[in-house]
Amino acid sequence: MSGLLNAMAIAAVIVLVIVRQFRAGRVEADRRWWLLPGILAIAALREPDLLDARHSTTSVLVLGAELIVGLAMGAAWARTTRMWVEADGSVWSKSTKASAAVWLAGIALRFGLFGLGALTGVHQHGSALILGLAATLLVRSGLLARRAQTLFRPAPAQVTAYGDRVPRSARKERV
Repeated sequence: MSGLLNAMAIAAVIVLVIVRQFRAGRVEADRRWWLLPGILAIAALREPDLLDARHSTTSVLVLGAELIVGLAMGAAWARTTRMWVEADGSVWSKSTKASAAVWLAGIALRFGLFGLGALTGVHQHGSALILGLAATLLVRSGLLARRAQTLFRPAPAQVTAYGDRVPRSARKERV
């Protein structure tokens, strides 16, 4: 991908994810929570410039730090997400102000890593950022799915009227 297109894709995914997570939404533990992070990881790993060939060791260290920041950010984001159970038994979630602070801290750390890489001469591409974002989303989504499974309660049974559990005859009654 070109640099501008890559930057636009990263910005669009981040805006989409942030906007969706700060609205209340139903959490379904059985859905494919790993799909978007998987697609992002595959897209990032397909890029040939993920690592700088001239500074391979430093590039690997910066990428490893990016992944560690992404994993920690995903865990912190999941931890600061509010979850609750509705009356029908469905589990809902919404990010909080603390989640916004986690995002800001993660972005600051990523800028710091980018600056550190630039000081050491490592040429960095957006694919490292996409891979870090995939790690963040994978950890957050997995932890929320796990929390949703522990919170999930089936819908309460219908209240029956007196005599509803009396067995009925299968044959037709005549009057």
